[in-house]
Amino acid sequence: MHVSKMELIKGRPADETGREAKEIRVYDLLDKLGIEYERIDHERTDTMEACEEIDKSLNAVTCKNLFLCNRQKTDFYLLMMPGDKKFLTKDLSKQLGTARLSFAGAEEMEQYLDITPGSVSVMGLMNDTENHVRLLVDTDLLKGEYFGCHPCVNTVSLRVKTKEVLEIFAKAVHHEVTYVTL
Repeated sequence: MHVSKMELIKGRPADETGREAKEIRVYDLLDKLGIEYERIDHERTDTMEACEEIDKSLNAVTCKNLFLCNRQKTDFYLLMMPGDKKFLTKDLSKQLGTARLSFAGAEEMEQYLDITPGSVSVMGLMNDTENHVRLLVDTDLLKGEYFGCHPCVNTVSLRVKTKEVLEIFAKAVHHEVTYVTL
């Protein structure tokens, strides 16, 4: 997907017609928390390459979001890490003191985060009201002032301050941040 000059728009869409309720709930919460954000509306993104192109327009760190679980599917994790970093499950498993982790299925993703594959984002934690999912953040993500994420749909990307998401948003949705180094 080639993206030409994408428009960075401050705040929520003026016209919410045709937008999914889960996307609007993200804007409602960010506005309520006083977290400023900018957004780019775009076509569906299914690859990290497409996201990188968008993140250039956002002028933000490309954030890879991985939804993981243990073999028994009793422990779930949302890992946020820089998009250019390789994910090695054994490194993460060792730091968490757990058995090897694997990718959780679309069913659990929808059940706990109200997100479909390709739209995984820290914003989905607002839907995890019973705290089934543990938030993991690679410390390298903290190097960027802003990062890009989806508002629970992959036809929009947001530019938000890393610090505000990890300190204000995470606290508001009752999720502690566990920092890891990959």
